[in-house]
Amino acid sequence: MRMVDIIAKKRDGKELTAEEIQFFIQGYTNGDIPDYQASALAMAIFFQDMNGRERADLTMAMVHSGETIDLSAIDGIKVDKHSTGGVGDTTTLVLAPLVAALDIPVAKMSGRGLGHTGGTIDKLEAIEGFHVEISKEEFVKLVNEHKIAVIGQSGNLTPADKKLYALRDVTGTVNSIPLIASSIMSKKIAAGSDAIVLDVKTGAGAFMKTVEEAKELAQAMVSIGNSVGRKTMAVISDMSQPLGYAIGNALEVREAIDTLQGKGPADLEELCLALGSQMVYLAGKATSLEEAEEKLREVMRSGKALDKFKEFIRNQGGNEQVVDRPELLPQAAYQIEVPADQDGVVAAITADEIGTAAMKLGAGRATKESDIDLAVGLMLNKKIGDTVRKGESLVTIHANREEVDEVIRMIREHIQIADHAVAPQLVYDVVTG
Repeated sequence: MRMVDIIAKKRDGKELTAEEIQFFIQGYTNGDIPDYQASALAMAIFFQDMNGRERADLTMAMVHSGETIDLSAIDGIKVDKHSTGGVGDTTTLVLAPLVAALDIPVAKMSGRGLGHTGGTIDKLEAIEGFHVEISKEEFVKLVNEHKIAVIGQSGNLTPADKKLYALRDVTGTVNSIPLIASSIMSKKIAAGSDAIVLDVKTGAGAFMKTVEEAKELAQAMVSIGNSVGRKTMAVISDMSQPLGYAIGNALEVREAIDTLQGKGPADLEELCLALGSQMVYLAGKATSLEEAEEKLREVMRSGKALDKFKEFIRNQGGNEQVVDRPELLPQAAYQIEVPADQDGVVAAITADEIGTAAMKLGAGRATKESDIDLAVGLMLNKKIGDTVRKGESLVTIHANREEVDEVIRMIREHIQIADHAVAPQLVYDVVTG
């Protein structure tokens, strides 16, 4: 088998066999296939696409390129959630205890963030004492006994995906449905879950800018998951503005606590219930999404979800008092208001640019080596569709330095005020496969 023949075959729009796909992934991972041939095949896939079977084979070849996680020692159906990215996306911090409160095992592997704010692990480490450096044996024990635990991602999951993504990033082949779908799904499948719920973002702050693109990606991933034996569903959700009000690690933990108490932002609660309903349904704990949502609302109302969050924090060494006393979370030295310069209605909040403004404060990482300041970030005081008076605060900047002129400029530039506006729809569609 020769790589040049595989490239030519896909270039001509023909279907690759499972053996040819495995030959490519194994050879590229091992270093036997050079970058220039891998980039040629990626470009051929970009233009010629792949059918459902090819996408599933590509996904599984990447799954088996490295370590896979065996969660079979955990009782019950393990359901994982993945978001395609966004600004202020605090859903995991809410969903994990919310779903676990219904005795559904949440065995979450998370990473550190590169971008606007930290990843789930960075956010959790804003809680004093919380740690994810636990053994796999302890991880399994915690999930079996308490239904919830979070551990850092293994360094050797899907090495083929890491290598191929780095190549796609510099060869103009990132934006390809089969390559995106197989990249995401390979990591989720290698992490050992039985069922997967996907939050596919669309809008200015998302990778997929239109609902149609997001739906195509969601359908591709749901198809891959179901075809390889993982029950998979997806939600298409809006990211034209940040989710919730908080952008920043400690700020988002505080907002997650509010949401578990039923006092959080309406959009964050709505999305968590939409995603959580799918998780509960796929775990076999409800016969319909409607029944699943009502069960989630009940554990929120009763305080059971909040108690589960406290238990989760305590079990991983954290100070559970932050739930009742969120002022114990890291606090920024300065709070600086950004007032509106005119009357009107908030018409647009460019999510990715506002996220970048938070990163410039130190809330996220520009590079892997960057340090995160867990206390800093932004609190939106207005969302799209809200009326605002001149002089009223649009955003509160939480900073550990007084000089934030560049951040203020970015906020003013990317929050538009007009005579009227319509708030965007949050959930556009559900893909069930």
